[in-house]
Order: sequence, then C-alpha cells, then structure tokens
Amino acid sequence: MKPTDSELEILHVLWSNGPSTVRQVHEKLSQSRDIGYTTALKLMQIMHEKGFVSREEDARSHTYTALVSEEATQRNLVDRFVETAFRGSASKLVMQVLGQHKASREELNEIKNLLNQINSSDESN
Repeated sequence: MKPTDSELEILHVLWSNGPSTVRQVHEKLSQSRDIGYTTALKLMQIMHEKGFVSREEDARSHTYTALVSEEATQRNLVDRFVETAFRGSASKLVMQVLGQHKASREELNEIKNLLNQINSSDESN
C-alpha cells in the first residue's frame, strides 16, 4: 500500500522532526499549505490504521512515529512509478528526467559515481 500525497507530506514531517504530536505536524504543514487541525488529526488516525505510523498515547496528547522508512517508501513509490508510467524501463525514466530537468554538475557526478558502483558490483559477481 502506498501513501497518498497528503500522507506523504505528514511522513516527511515525521522523518524530518522525529516523533511528533498532531499539533506539531499541523504547525509544520500549515507553513506551506492551508490545512485544518482536524484534517491533520484524521489523516494521522487513518495512517495509524494503515500501519504507516505508530501512536503513543499520553494523558493529554498522542505522539506519532513513522513506521515506514523514507528510503523504503521512496523505493516503493519509484518502483510503482517505473512499472506504471515507463512499463518497467528505468532507462526511459532516467532519460525523461534528464531531458526535462537541468542537472547540476554535482548531480551528474553523483549519477556517474552510482553507475560506476553498479558496474563494479556487476563485474565482481
């Protein structure tokens, strides 16, 4: 199961700030978009039911913690996106991204290093 866009926004807050109350998440989200407190609360309750977050109940508040890692979530979203939008072709995805987005010299160097690492591990197998 993949998180919705709104759930992903909440996960980003939890990944960045660590365990947080609904109020803390709401305050962070309110900086970039108009979202009501009860909407944030309902989303986080749904996320708890889905198993995306855990909830620790205190006398006055609930603290939520992400149960899914950022890396695993990104990997799952990318895998699904490559399968659905690019028919499983990672090279088509990369070509599309590089064709639409001007990569910095640093980003291109990171990509080259990653490709070299992949080639090195393939050759050693």
